[in-house]
Amino acid sequence: MSQIRSFLAIDLDDDFKPKVNKIIKEFKKIDANIKFVDLNNLHFTLKFFGDIDTEGIDLISKKIEKVADDFEPFNIKISGCGAFPNNNHIKVIWIGVESDELLVQLHDKLDNEFAAIGFDKDKKFSTHLTIGRMKSAKGKNQVKDVIEEFENVEIGEMNISNIAFKKSTLKPSGPIYENLKTYDL
Repeated sequence: MSQIRSFLAIDLDDDFKPKVNKIIKEFKKIDANIKFVDLNNLHFTLKFFGDIDTEGIDLISKKIEKVADDFEPFNIKISGCGAFPNNNHIKVIWIGVESDELLVQLHDKLDNEFAAIGFDKDKKFSTHLTIGRMKSAKGKNQVKDVIEEFENVEIGEMNISNIAFKKSTLKPSGPIYENLKTYDL
């Protein structure tokens, strides 16, 4: 029985990558230990499954199809910059989403379906685009300053018309994501 590392996500439209890259470039000017997400890998995670048995892919896929059929394409507004768990203890640097009610509904319906087949429910769901992870506190104050500089940044309005079930292969150079299947809303 083989396993794959997988997750469910919404890819960031290519149109928004230059704006996000401008923000990343500001962080890169700082002498800090930040591992940035490759622009081609930027996504909004709906569910991280971790390692799953390949036999379970069809069952998960049926659950995704069931929920996707209940949704029409919708828009989200990408804006703001922040950190998890907070600006004083930075582990993850993110770009946020406002007007995300439908995205939260989509997540919650999917989470309920996945719980019915044995996955743990997410403790707290927060719509965000991870752009980097701090590997140490080096340069923390300058990183905090850049986060605050971009806390109200406007990236734009993105149409969500599909979601992707992805396989993640971890490599020393960074993860490689491959779509197993996409689902239209």
